[in-house]
Amino acid sequence: MFINGSYRPFTKSIKTLCFTKHNKYTGIKKYSNALILGIETSCDDTGCAIVDSEGTLLSESLHCQSLIHLRNGGIIPDVAQDLHRRFIEPTVEETLKKAEVSINDITALAVTLQPGLPLSLAIGMKYAKHLSRKFNKPMIPIHHMEAHALVARMQQSITFPYLTLLISGGHCLLALVQGVNKFKLLGESIDSAPGEVFDKVARKMKLRNVSEYSQMSGGQAIEKAATKATNPHIFKLPLPMTEYKDCNFSFNGLKTGTFLHLHKKEKEHNIEADELIPEVNDLCAALLMAVTRHLVHRTQRAMEFCKTRELLSEHEGKLVVSGGVACNNFIYKNLTILCDDMGYEIFRPPPKLCTDNGVMIAWNGLEKWREGLDIVRDLSSLDIKAVSPLGENLIPNVKEARIPVKLLKIKN
Repeated sequence: MFINGSYRPFTKSIKTLCFTKHNKYTGIKKYSNALILGIETSCDDTGCAIVDSEGTLLSESLHCQSLIHLRNGGIIPDVAQDLHRRFIEPTVEETLKKAEVSINDITALAVTLQPGLPLSLAIGMKYAKHLSRKFNKPMIPIHHMEAHALVARMQQSITFPYLTLLISGGHCLLALVQGVNKFKLLGESIDSAPGEVFDKVARKMKLRNVSEYSQMSGGQAIEKAATKATNPHIFKLPLPMTEYKDCNFSFNGLKTGTFLHLHKKEKEHNIEADELIPEVNDLCAALLMAVTRHLVHRTQRAMEFCKTRELLSEHEGKLVVSGGVACNNFIYKNLTILCDDMGYEIFRPPPKLCTDNGVMIAWNGLEKWREGLDIVRDLSSLDIKAVSPLGENLIPNVKEARIPVKLLKIKN
C-alpha cells in the first residue's frame, strides 16, 4: 500500500476483509472476488504478486539478482536463468503464503511473455503453464513495457489517453497510451538504453571500487556522484540528434564521448589499476545532464506532435514516467519542469514499482481481466518473444511531420 506518499508492505483494509472468510481448518482465507497472480522473469529479477478485483495488493515477493550480476560486470543470461529456475517456485509460494490464499483461490495467472531475455522469459512461461494445467487456471500474457506504462494507474487517478516515457536498462521509448491494450509508439532508442549507458560508464569509471557505490546500480552511482560535482562544465558532451525532427533517442554518442573524456583524464593523471580520476564527480554530472537534456527534448517533441495531431487535448496532458531510470530524481525533476512548461501533469510509480516487479504484471493482468482481454486457455498458443514492438508504430508519422520545437533550456 502507499501511505503518505511512500510504499509500505500490504496491510489488509476493512474493505478487503469484507471479501474474505477464514477457514478454521486450513488457516487459508477464501476470497469471493477475482484474484490475479502475476509472475515476472523478463530479465534478472524473479517477481510475483497477487491483486484482487478491487485493485488491492494482497502480497508480493521479489528475488533480486542485481548484486550477483554487479559482481560479474553485467547480466549473464545463463546465470539469470539458473537463478530464476531456483527461486521461481519459492517466490510464488511465499506470495501465496503472505496473502493467506492457496493456488486454488487464484482466478487467473498473468505472466510476462515479451520482450526480455529469452532464457529468463522461458522460466516464467513454463512455470505459469505448469500451474495453469495442474490447477485449471487461465493465463493472461503480458507485454513487459505495457505493464510498466500502466502500473502508475494502480494507485493514481490517471485516465486514458496519456503520454508515457519508459526508461530503463533495456528500453527507452515514448508512446501514447489510449487504452489497456492500445498503444501508439512515437519514439524509441536506435541504439542503447540510458540505463545500459549508465551501467557501462560507471563500470569503466570504476565507481564500484568506492565503498559508497559498491552495491549500487550504475545509474544510482552516477546520480549520487553527480551531486558532489563542483565543475561539470569542464566536460562538453553534445546534445544527440538535434538535426532529426523525430522522437527517437540515441545514447551511444554520449557513452563514447564520456569514455574519451575519461581516457584523456586517466592519461593526464597517470591513473593506474583501480584508481579513479579526480574529476569523476564532474564527469558523472556532465553525463547525467546530457542524458537528461536528450530525454527532455525528445519528450517535448512528442508532446508537440500529440498537440498538432490532436491526439491529446489541451486538458488531457498527462505524462507517465516509468522504468528503472525513472527513479533518477534529477531526470524526473527536469521532466517535471518540462511538464509545467507544457501544461502537463506528470506521474511516476513509487521507486519500488519503477523497476521490474511482479506487482505491475498482476495489475496489468487485472486490467485485462476487467475488460475480458487476452484470457487464454489454449496454452499451446502462448510463447515468448525476445523482441516485441509496443503497439502501433507512428514513428514514420512523427518523422514526416517534422515539427519545429523551441527546445526547453535545462540548467544544473
